[in-house]
Amino acid sequence: MPYLCSMSAEKKVHPEVKSRLHPRSKHKSRYDFAKLIADFGELEPFVKPNKFGDESIDFSDPKAVITLNKALLKHHYGIKDWLIPEGYLCPPIPGRADYIHHIADLLSESNYGNIPTGENVLVLDIGVGANCIYPMLGSIEYGWSFIATDIDPLAVENSKAIIEKNEILSEKIDVRLQPNPKDVLYGAIRVEDKVDLTICNPPFHASEEEATAGTNRKLKNLKLQKANKVEKNFGGKNGELWCEGGEKRFIRNLIHESKKFSTSVFWFSTLVSKQSNLKSIYGALKSADAVEVKTIPMGQGNKSSRIVAWTFLKPHQQRNWRETRWEAS
Repeated sequence: MPYLCSMSAEKKVHPEVKSRLHPRSKHKSRYDFAKLIADFGELEPFVKPNKFGDESIDFSDPKAVITLNKALLKHHYGIKDWLIPEGYLCPPIPGRADYIHHIADLLSESNYGNIPTGENVLVLDIGVGANCIYPMLGSIEYGWSFIATDIDPLAVENSKAIIEKNEILSEKIDVRLQPNPKDVLYGAIRVEDKVDLTICNPPFHASEEEATAGTNRKLKNLKLQKANKVEKNFGGKNGELWCEGGEKRFIRNLIHESKKFSTSVFWFSTLVSKQSNLKSIYGALKSADAVEVKTIPMGQGNKSSRIVAWTFLKPHQQRNWRETRWEAS
């Protein structure tokens, strides 16, 4: 039982603020379990003292992680009845929110320091999954509209169901099935679409074996014994965790396709988990003749990541875009 309180463990001193999270994050402080339970009572059975005597949950238990997410979404964002099918990716909310806040800052840098807000701002989420997390957060935090795509029909239907249960999301998120699994942007962006920003959290691993090894490392970091049957604490289907060629090939394909939509999208962006992939990604962007490339560092706990963003719009095209789409924001 990993969360029995140990009398011999020295009380751990935690910083009041998680300094690596974005300044606008609602998750900079430690989880206030009393408030979370007050808003979502189903969390209470999962909250127990850890070995340092601090209230926590067992992060190796998928049910506990999902229930914590439900509580966080209800308490901070007003999302109710959030549910994902068994085995699908259960995203850590603070890190997902950070992507949204950092990318809002990227838009502000292109808009005289003002974040464009409201439903006129259109964002494409590539690979929304069954959890619909990025569109939910972006819509609630900044009022943005979303196109959300996925190659998995069940993921698409579940994201639609989440939206239907939450009036605050209605008519803000258009969930689309990507008909060709090999395409990223083709079939997702229509001729009439003007997309201010694309976001993407690409599959990290290159094979199922690599994904399983990653899960084992995560369990080891949680100081748990390796089980005969690996149970992913944050879940994840094949298309969510791995694809042929892994993160590097996926992003290079995204860059290749993005050039075809050079005047339909202002900023393209993607998370890049592996720093070793950056050289290849920068090379692909140079070959694609990207006009501007930005790398935005991100961090949560001991994990470091980054966002790579690029645009094909020249300064006069950026100015025209800003004046026609964001001036009233």
